[in-house]
Amino acid sequence: MEENKAKINDIAVVGCGPAGLSAAVNISIRKKSLLLLGAEICSPKLYRAEKVNNYLGYYNLSGEELMKKFIAHIAEMGIDISRSRIDNIYLQDDYYTLASRDKTYHAYTLVLAPGVSNNKYLPGEEELLGSGVSYCATCDGALYRNKDVAVIAYTEEGIEESEYLAEIVDTVYFIPQFDFEDGFNISNIKTIKDSPLGIEGDVRVEGLRLKKQTIDLDGVFILREVTPADKLLYGLALDEKGHIKVDENMASNLPGVYAAGDCTGTPYQLARAVGQGQVAGLNAVTYVHRKKRDS
Repeated sequence: MEENKAKINDIAVVGCGPAGLSAAVNISIRKKSLLLLGAEICSPKLYRAEKVNNYLGYYNLSGEELMKKFIAHIAEMGIDISRSRIDNIYLQDDYYTLASRDKTYHAYTLVLAPGVSNNKYLPGEEELLGSGVSYCATCDGALYRNKDVAVIAYTEEGIEESEYLAEIVDTVYFIPQFDFEDGFNISNIKTIKDSPLGIEGDVRVEGLRLKKQTIDLDGVFILREVTPADKLLYGLALDEKGHIKVDENMASNLPGVYAAGDCTGTPYQLARAVGQGQVAGLNAVTYVHRKKRDS
C-alpha cells in the first residue's frame, strides 16, 4: 500500500457527491489545504436521475447534466478529485489516516459525505465483522492465504479485488450483484450468479448461504457502493436508522469529524446535501483555525 506521509492536509472530504463538492468549494475558498476523495462516478444516485426539477435555478436537467455542471465548477476552481474509495479511517496521533485499496492519506480534519447504501446488512455480517467479514481485500487479504473466500460485489470494483485475492487465497467465489457477463481467465476464481442470504459461523465465518446453495469458506469480502459509516470510522455515533449523528454545525461525536448529505439522514434531497456541505466545510475550516491557534 502506497503511503502518502509527506503531507498532512488540513481537511479531507470523503465523497464527491453534492454534499462533498459543496464542502470542498467552501474549504477551497477559505484557502485550506484540501484532499477531495471520491469514486469514478460521483453520486451514482444523482447521475442516474432522469430529471431533476427541485433544485433552484437548474430546472428540467437530467442528473447527469447537473452532475457535470458541479464537476465543471470545481474544475474551474482548480479542485482535483483523488479517485479513491476509502475503506477505513483511524486516528493517528493528532491527525486522521484514510486508507484506500492501494494508498493512504492524512488530514487533521474530516468532512464525511459518502452518501448511503441501499443494501441492508446480511444476517451474520455485523456479528462476524473482523472475524471473517471484511470490506477491503487489500487490507485483509493476506489473512486468508491458501484459504477459500467469497467476494460479494455490488460494484465492478469487486472484479479487481477478486483478481488480487486470487494471487493469495486458494479459491475465490465471485458473487456479482450487478450485470456481469465477462468471465475470468483465472483458474481459482469461480463465478456464482446467486443471491446471498446470510453469513454462517459462530466465532468465525464458516460459510455463505446463497439462495440456491451454501458454500463452506473462511472469509467473505463485501464490496458495496458505499462502506457503512460506522465501519468506515470506529466510534462514530449513529442514530437508530444508521445515519451519522450530527449537531447544528454538522459536527459528529468525534473531534474534527463533520458529516453532510444523505449519510446524516432524511430527506435525501439535493438542496439539503449542498447546504449541509457548506455548513460542514465552513465549520471544518473553523476547527482547523482553532487547532492551529491552540497548538
